[in-house]
Amino acid sequence: MSQLAGLPLIDEFRDGVLARKLAADIAREARSDREYHFMEFCGGHTHALCRYGLMELLPRHVRMVHGPGCPVCVLPMGRLQQAIDLAMKPNVILCAYGDLMRVPGKDRQSLLSAKARGAAVKLVLGSGEALRIARENPTKEVVFFAIGFETTTPTTAVALRAARDGGMTNFSVLCNHVLTPSALSAILASDQVKVDGVVGPGHVSTIIGSAPYERFGTEHHLPIVIAGFEPIDLLASILMLVRQVNEGRHEVENQFTRAVNREGNVLAQKLVDETLMLRDSFEWRGLGAIAASALKVRPAFAAWDAEVKFSLEDQVVKDHPACACGDILRGVKRPTDCKIFATACTPDHPMGACMVSPEGSCSAYFLYGRGRQSAPQERAS
Repeated sequence: MSQLAGLPLIDEFRDGVLARKLAADIAREARSDREYHFMEFCGGHTHALCRYGLMELLPRHVRMVHGPGCPVCVLPMGRLQQAIDLAMKPNVILCAYGDLMRVPGKDRQSLLSAKARGAAVKLVLGSGEALRIARENPTKEVVFFAIGFETTTPTTAVALRAARDGGMTNFSVLCNHVLTPSALSAILASDQVKVDGVVGPGHVSTIIGSAPYERFGTEHHLPIVIAGFEPIDLLASILMLVRQVNEGRHEVENQFTRAVNREGNVLAQKLVDETLMLRDSFEWRGLGAIAASALKVRPAFAAWDAEVKFSLEDQVVKDHPACACGDILRGVKRPTDCKIFATACTPDHPMGACMVSPEGSCSAYFLYGRGRQSAPQERAS
């Protein structure tokens, strides 16, 4: 960007003058005789849209649809309950990321409330910390509650290989890694929400590259632009989508070239393939069972697979009946459409994962005040 020469690296992507110029370009080029529905497929993008007020800069006929971009949010409560039940076992230390700790499960219990009842639940920053805890507690069974899209999957693969190579028989992984392209396919197949283009996830794409999205152009005639996370990134990506729609193109374009290429991180992909494999099907909150949409531990690493070691069975736990998290994850509703948003459901007292997770849409709307006022895009609906 020649206009940005000389600015500090982070400031160049938060330049207000350039942001307003991009917004004016979008308003000028978006045809007034049609609506544009663009789904962002990353919770980080949703938070950036809300934090910087970017949706208020868009014309009313360019609408953002919030997709299932939060791995904590799409985890069904039955899988969370597996982790809570494991944590309550007397000889188990369960290691989990911080954004999982307060997610409500069955009867509104959580990993944090299990900890308060005496369960050995440890908040960790990653799989390496879980491995350290296993080394320091050789008489305990240490379970890493692995979760995330393709971004965090390689770290779980590293832990599995390290446990095998180190002969750590007291370490195992409860694997809940899910795959972005499969979820996008399910949303497009459902016809429940109109999507004219997708703001592709940046972090996920650093691992898988841009190539896996190319089939959506062929099969669904869907434009995709992989975006970074700063205001200029997102506005530039939305402008690129508007231009694709106007020109009748349906390509994968990469705005986030400073971090993403077509092939992705090939070394990370090989490591994941060595340790993990596709599940036949996996339940997503809001989307239901999706074929080939998640990973499980390979049989060669069964000794470090918590589902095998503890003979875990699938559980079905229904969401709270008043919580609209499922509809929000599909893009059918916005957070403010939920009857309990910012009333019975707040970050301090969450009724659903979309409010408690730092990548959830409800969390973004609450944190940045969108539930306290009628935003332009919402007034237009």
